[in-house]
Amino acid sequence: MLRQGGHGYVRAMNALAQPVAARRSRVALSAGRGWWPLAALTLLAAVLRISTLDLQSFWYDEAFTPVHVLHPSLWDTLHSVSHTENSPPLWYVLEWIFYRLFGDGEVSLRMLSALAGIATVPLAWGIGRELCDRRAAIGCALLVAVNPLFFWYSQEARVYALFALMVAAAMLCFLRALREPTPARMAAFALTASLALLTHYFAVFLLAAMAGWLLYERRTRRAALPALAAIGVVGLALLPLISAQGGHGTQWIGRWALSSRLQAIPQYWLSGYSGSPLGHGVELLVALPVLAAVSLGLWRLTEPRRGAPPELIAARERCAHGATIAATLTAAGVLAPVLLAILGADYLAPRNLLGAMIPLTALVAVLACAPGAGLAGAALLGTLAAGFLALSIDVDLSPRLQRGNWRGVVQALPSAPGPRVFTVPQLGSAPLEYYVGRGLHNPPRGTAVTAREVVEIGYSPLRSSAGRPPARGFVRVARLNVDGLIVYRFVAAAPTPLSEQELRAHAITLAHPEVLVARTAS
Repeated sequence: MLRQGGHGYVRAMNALAQPVAARRSRVALSAGRGWWPLAALTLLAAVLRISTLDLQSFWYDEAFTPVHVLHPSLWDTLHSVSHTENSPPLWYVLEWIFYRLFGDGEVSLRMLSALAGIATVPLAWGIGRELCDRRAAIGCALLVAVNPLFFWYSQEARVYALFALMVAAAMLCFLRALREPTPARMAAFALTASLALLTHYFAVFLLAAMAGWLLYERRTRRAALPALAAIGVVGLALLPLISAQGGHGTQWIGRWALSSRLQAIPQYWLSGYSGSPLGHGVELLVALPVLAAVSLGLWRLTEPRRGAPPELIAARERCAHGATIAATLTAAGVLAPVLLAILGADYLAPRNLLGAMIPLTALVAVLACAPGAGLAGAALLGTLAAGFLALSIDVDLSPRLQRGNWRGVVQALPSAPGPRVFTVPQLGSAPLEYYVGRGLHNPPRGTAVTAREVVEIGYSPLRSSAGRPPARGFVRVARLNVDGLIVYRFVAAAPTPLSEQELRAHAITLAHPEVLVARTAS
């Protein structure tokens, strides 16, 4: 009897355990199904960014970093940052680590940006979920994964992809601290906000809006004070660096008409950094689903509540609140720099607003996925994402949308018959130094050089004198068109003395010219 009773107890326990195990299995399976869109979108972002990471040549800003900023010593690198750059030091420290570990090739120097761009996708998912719900999480992650602007800067060896990542991290931690203002959440916000501030100075506009929101909410005000104080200390610590950098190399911003820069802000987000050659027609086509999705979402979030189920009302209120937060952060990140530019503190380069594109993307995703938007909202979001993806892929397929192919120019030049001199637009000097092997230098103004070959490089439109020999004794031997970069080669029978001033005046474009002399030239 005891034995039978014991067996009966075991059978009863097994019978009870089987439903529990089955439920746990179903929960685990459901959780796995719930996360697969994020895994798929992160994989899509990785494939887009890494598969063509070395497709394009370095342009000026990218080449300037390995040529003039990165040094074997971290101290020398930071010294160069303080005298040649206008960004905080975090990206340069991380890039220096990649440089020391993997070298100064295009892939190694761009890998930090690619990884930052990939990591921004799951953060965008979290932002969408905090602002609204799972549908908004999928929409926000999808748009960040395929948007041509985020894609472009994920393949550029500069600070901007890390800037977007840190803003996304700070925004996610801010939203979580706003929902549940525990010390741990506030500490996470302080840390990520400080990292954002150490990445790009324009983060201050977004962080100011987040701080204002935390102080406005009574239930988060007191808990936020230590976090905001820590962020303020980091900001104060950056003031000596800001003073040392002194806006170095930003004069070009003021020479770019403010109206054109304002027009470029939406164009950058809609069709990418290099989308202007596509024309306003493509920009309008991409804008149409955005406008339709925003209109649909606003209608659904503001329609009368009478007769609606309580759970639908609660979902609408949550998403409307989230859309308000995203709109506030977007406005602060864009309008504050615009106002400063109008008042005379003009550092408004559209690429400096990349951080503000994170809450803008979240806002569009929340409105497209608003409760009640249904299949129409999903279709509009899918159409927008498809347009973004097409534009991102078009960049890989169309050289006219890519960075200037300075690598191709150097590869197209045969071995020099003797000492060689280059004249290039200023934005071509660093890439040329990088791809030639950095055996180039600028001769002192007013001096003479001796060379047997002169290579003149520039963009259209060219001067009317383009193609004429730079001096007596030189004969044109080639004219090349390397993906829009025009190259003229002139060769003399013997090394010939040339005036640096005459070479500069003979440049084939109207852009500010540079003269670069190979070390083998006099």
